[in-house]
This record gives sequence, structure tokens and C-alpha cells, in this order.
Amino acid sequence: MSGGDDEGTAPVPGHERPSGVSDATVEALGALSKALETTERARGHLYGFHQLTGTADLELDDAVRLLRRAGHHREADTVEREILGRNVIPGHWTFQIVEAYDATYHRPFTELEQRLVRDLAGGRDHLYEAELKERRRTPGHPDHTAGPPQSAGAG
Repeated sequence: MSGGDDEGTAPVPGHERPSGVSDATVEALGALSKALETTERARGHLYGFHQLTGTADLELDDAVRLLRRAGHHREADTVEREILGRNVIPGHWTFQIVEAYDATYHRPFTELEQRLVRDLAGGRDHLYEAELKERRRTPGHPDHTAGPPQSAGAG
């Protein structure tokens, strides 16, 4: 049922703290991981900005078409010339901003976090969270197991 984990004493599988790794190191790596997760959220917002701006630019095609249909050819030409396909910041469309963010900030941050987890915690990711989970589990509760149930015949 719970993979022999009824007493709530087994650590989260694959997230056992390597010997010699201090509480301070686990806390520091947890803070680093949390900061990286925040950049993931920021990156998601950046992709949202990219997609919304791209959608708006494509929607201008309808606006131009409808202006022409309404007889406003000069205004349609102005929208086409001034806004359609315009850079969002000098020299950049949104995809270029996303690429620059990834290359300049997100990828180096991700690589550094992975290197520190490897070097300081033997590659064991999310030690802080795994230990928090272990402290908050209810021993014997079927929905508070350390890991997913093991299927019959697995092992």
C-alpha cells in the first residue's frame, strides 16, 4: 500500500541527504532553488508577453482589413506602416528579448544552480523541500507516504 513506509521514517526516495552535508548547506541550496524557481515564473511571464504581443501584431491584420473595408485607406496604411511588425524595443522583437534573457540570465543561473547542487549535495536536488516534507508527514497515513506507491512486481 505505502511501499513499507507506514511509520513515516523513510526519507523521500532519491532525496536523502548525503553524509557530511550540513543544515546550513541544505538551507542555502534551498534558497538558491527558490530564487531559480522565481526566475522560471519570470520567464513564463516573459513568454506570455512574447505571445500576447505577437497575437496583437497578427490581430492588426484584421484592423487594417476592416479599416480598408470602411473606406479608411490612409488610416489603414498608417497602422501598417507605423505599428504592424514594429520592434517592441529598439532593434528587437519579443522573441529576441526571450532569447537574450535565456542566454544572458536564465541559462547561466540554471547551470550554476545545477553545478552547486552537484558539488555541494552530490547532485541531490530539492533536499530542503524533501526534508520539509519528511517533517510534515503523518506516520501511517496513506496519503503522506515518502514517495509514490510501488506497483506490484516492481523492484
